[in-house]
Amino acid sequence: MAQRARNRLHAEPPPTQIIEVGEIAAGIAVPEPGGVRFFSSARAFDDLDGTVFRSTEQAARAARERFRARTTRTAAGLGQGGGRLAAV
Repeated sequence: MAQRARNRLHAEPPPTQIIEVGEIAAGIAVPEPGGVRFFSSARAFDDLDGTVFRSTEQAARAARERFRARTTRTAAGLGQGGGRLAAV
């Protein structure tokens, strides 16, 4: 018996996903019409809280960039020139 095509209008939305940067849980990406909304779970990512991204990957990329900018600024402020960080 042939299977019926799934109707995209009634397809279930993708699940909420956790976004991690290295070993840090940056936040979650919650699907909504037009993309995903980011909710931060760590202060370092509060600037992104509530932002709507087109995809989970775009939200993850923004979190990685935010983490890099923050750790670079912190290392420069301490005069270390570059500390050892978890892989991003």
